[in-house]
Amino acid sequence: MRIDDQMIDKISRLAYLEFGEEEKEKIRQDLEQILTFVEKLKELDTENVEPLVYLSDKTDVLREDKMIPTITTDEALLNAPEKSGRFFKVPKVIRK
Repeated sequence: MRIDDQMIDKISRLAYLEFGEEEKEKIRQDLEQILTFVEKLKELDTENVEPLVYLSDKTDVLREDKMIPTITTDEALLNAPEKSGRFFKVPKVIRK
């Protein structure tokens, strides 16, 4: 697959990122290297290889799930630069 400027522009729009021309060239090279590596992996014979479900045979040690009182909502809001009722007020970060 060929990575061109249109694809990089599309990916950057989807990720809400902006790149300069030098950055686009570096990203294009990196993406092409990644795709070349993935193509190389396709050459491996995995016919008789059992799928790996876990990387380790160790099991997790789980603790009992208990509710532990921490700070109250009112205490947390004492440090808030802005609040609205019982909620933190933050700047809008998603634009359409």
